[in-house]
Amino acid sequence: MSEILVLYYSRHGATEKLARAICEGIESIPGATARLRTVPTVSATCEQTSAKIPTEGPPYAENSDLQECIGLALGSPTRFGNMAAAMKYFLDGTANEWMKGTLIDKPFCVFTSSSSLHGGQETTLLSMAIPLIHHGMVWLGIPYSETSLSKTTSGGTPYGATHVANSTENQLTADELKLAVAQGKRLAITALKLHNN
Repeated sequence: MSEILVLYYSRHGATEKLARAICEGIESIPGATARLRTVPTVSATCEQTSAKIPTEGPPYAENSDLQECIGLALGSPTRFGNMAAAMKYFLDGTANEWMKGTLIDKPFCVFTSSSSLHGGQETTLLSMAIPLIHHGMVWLGIPYSETSLSKTTSGGTPYGATHVANSTENQLTADELKLAVAQGKRLAITALKLHNN
């Protein structure tokens, strides 16, 4: 089985739900497996440290996860139109992978959640894509052949799967769920094609 890394940071659980839906899409494709990982919270208190193993949920990502994956789904909640500091901190620590070209030609997708419809979802997706493009990765969005993209009144963009948390109490709408699963499928299909060539 070829593993695709689904790496996310989630504060209140909404981004994690998107991550798990993307995993569902990945694992629906024969030959693909999702490797779910998260990152620790960044603290403004200099003395505070996180345990090496989270008390619940998936393990923390390590740079070896990037080396071993054939594709990447990256997710973060929206923070003023940008990715959360915890995800940025992890990505800032990937200079060795950049120097080695570890991620060149691997496909990626991005996903996010915000508390409001106009909370900066698309700019957050762009902020996560920029370092991955610098790594030489290939960006996969969601095409409009996914009919939910044209009719959604909640989350969902051609840049990547999204969720609007304000009115749903972190429950994905039917359209958000369909788009996240579809994004996972597209990532898995593309990653397998590129990996097998």
